[in-house]
Amino acid sequence: MNSLVRKSAKLQHYEQQVDALKRGCFKDPFSFLGLHAISDTHSEIRCYMPGATNLSIKLAKQTLSCTRYPDSDLFILQLNNKDISAYQLVVDYSDCQVVCEDVYRFESSLDDNAMYLFNEGTLEHAYRHLGAHFIEFSAEEGVRFSVWAPNASSVSVIGEFNHWQRSQHFMRFHPASGVWDLFIPGLTQGQCYKFSITTLSGEVLEKADPFAFKMQQAPGTASVLQARPAAIELTDTMRAQRSKRNAVDAPISIYEVHLGSWQRGAEGRYLTYQELAQRLISYVTEHGFTHIQLMPISEYPFDGSWGYQPVGLFAPTSRFGGLDDFRYFVEQCHLANIGLLIDWVPGHFPSDPHGLHCFDGTHLFEHADARQGFHPDWNTYIYNYDRPEVRSFLVANAMYWLAEFAIDGLRVDAVASMLYLDYSRKEGQWIPNKYGGRENLGAIECLKQVNLRCYGNNPGIMMVAEESTAWPGVTRQVDHDGLGFGYKWNMGWMNDSLHYMQRDPLYRQHHHHELTFSMVYAYSENYILPLSHDEVVHGKGSLIEKMPGDDWQKFANLRAYYAFMWAHPGKKLLFMGSEIAQRNEWNHDQSIDWHLLEHLSHQGVQRTITLLNHVYRREEALHQLDTDPAGFCWIDNQNAQQSIFSFIRFAKKASNYVVVISNLTPAVYHDYCIGVPTAGEFEVILNTDDEQLFGSSVRVFAHTNKTITSSPIATHGQQHSIKISLPALATVYLKKVPDESIN
Repeated sequence: MNSLVRKSAKLQHYEQQVDALKRGCFKDPFSFLGLHAISDTHSEIRCYMPGATNLSIKLAKQTLSCTRYPDSDLFILQLNNKDISAYQLVVDYSDCQVVCEDVYRFESSLDDNAMYLFNEGTLEHAYRHLGAHFIEFSAEEGVRFSVWAPNASSVSVIGEFNHWQRSQHFMRFHPASGVWDLFIPGLTQGQCYKFSITTLSGEVLEKADPFAFKMQQAPGTASVLQARPAAIELTDTMRAQRSKRNAVDAPISIYEVHLGSWQRGAEGRYLTYQELAQRLISYVTEHGFTHIQLMPISEYPFDGSWGYQPVGLFAPTSRFGGLDDFRYFVEQCHLANIGLLIDWVPGHFPSDPHGLHCFDGTHLFEHADARQGFHPDWNTYIYNYDRPEVRSFLVANAMYWLAEFAIDGLRVDAVASMLYLDYSRKEGQWIPNKYGGRENLGAIECLKQVNLRCYGNNPGIMMVAEESTAWPGVTRQVDHDGLGFGYKWNMGWMNDSLHYMQRDPLYRQHHHHELTFSMVYAYSENYILPLSHDEVVHGKGSLIEKMPGDDWQKFANLRAYYAFMWAHPGKKLLFMGSEIAQRNEWNHDQSIDWHLLEHLSHQGVQRTITLLNHVYRREEALHQLDTDPAGFCWIDNQNAQQSIFSFIRFAKKASNYVVVISNLTPAVYHDYCIGVPTAGEFEVILNTDDEQLFGSSVRVFAHTNKTITSSPIATHGQQHSIKISLPALATVYLKKVPDESIN
């Protein structure tokens, strides 16, 4: 009687397991599947193989056929313990036979210490542990899958290798970390996969791997097996070059690029990373830029998001080629001594069903409360920065681009939206922090950790904040209560100066302060002056079309504005197309209007940018003291009536300086007197009215094109002065000729 009861209980137990296997909801597969002792003398091998007609166990000396459990895909083989050795599965299907390993005979290869750090929020290289990794384990080559889904009732790996069946490769759950893992032998690169997640409510979700190194292109939504790229190693020379070109006293001129629309190939196809490495780097070098900044290249499903709604944060987009092709592009930048920055988006993520939203059926990566977890401007979700695992995810992603590809730095998008709990929210639509304030304490701490770890592990990089408010200490060090960025975009300068330049010159005299106010706070942060993609989209018009007047005046205004920008304290950033005065707004679906260079006016703007970059890099006074008040002095910031601005930029050696004068009216002023600090001869090193730049070629020095000698007449608070002809709508740079060079 007792044996019958035991047999009945066992069968009932199996029925429960079979039912869970059928439903694809099995939280502890290793407790049932694989090899298990059933007595002191016997063991069972249990395998669940949907679609199999027969299953055998191949032992060292024999192959034994399993018994199918009634009305199921569960196969069982009972063995005497002395017969057990290494084994393989021989699976018969209606059209083929497959010999494979039993995934449930492998122990976990997960690093418990790494998982502790992941749960703590400090795992800098989480991408080396989570996701899909090709490894050799127990003498077998295969892939270790691991995913964080602490609230799931079951997780399985689905893919091309198991016909997307969620009941074949159930994963092992680690309650301490909330991570699931499974080692599957015999897989190859290029196979697609996802995680099938059964939630506590029984809903089945199919999610892409948050740590995948490659993703399918839309309309595909799967992750793709890809070996982790070998880290790019910089030579000592390259490391020194990186530190030098990113320093606060260096000339930094950034060319912002959307790879999909800079240039297109035949019939509108994308250029490849290989082609871009040749064309784009050569173009940037030719025209004097020091850095390239790529709009987001982490894999994103929707072209219209420009990359700002990424789903695969660890996957360089395959729109332009494979991982090796991207590595080649990066390496060519290094060889050309061109800095490479990448737009990074830690402020929000999209609602795509295969993405991070409600990843395990709960608000895992985002806040559950929509007042903290949903972004009203972009209809996206906001990371829960208070959660340690989310911090590990974001810190690791930042580290991935820097450590594995040795890029120069990250431009962090939408920092203001991260810092403020009430960002773009009305009263009652946000939750104060624990102190009653509007500061997002979790986001602040996350940004600090990102910057600390990125700078600490990658000397010589630059971390850049797109931060549009007056938040104090964005570029102050973390140990001095700052956020720890290296640079911040000067959005105030951008807004004020563009407002000014769009005005008719007749009315500029009433808004003179819009070009002078930036110097009130110019040294509060380490600034970059940006004219980015945001200024030439969404009905704002192109930069050239913002300029007032007839066509000649538009181009003259733009050239003068660029020269004012290049002389103003702060590093420079210009969006592609602006250097050729593209007339149309930027369109991500097509190439820049390169045909405009057939016209002299557009050639003139391009030459202006080239000349500005070369002068800017050559003249230490224009960049060396960008963050030091000693590097700037107004000559005259009060001449509102004539809309003339004049100032001096000094190098560390005070005798090395450049005088800058901008006349932003269409009138020419002859015999215009300007104060200078020292006696001597002065030469013109840039004049945006030069005929080679499509200007009217007014001579700055009426008597000669070469030099002019100062007079000992005090003007504008300076002890000496010179008289010049000031061209209409033009900016002029003057430099004192070194005494030893005067004959």
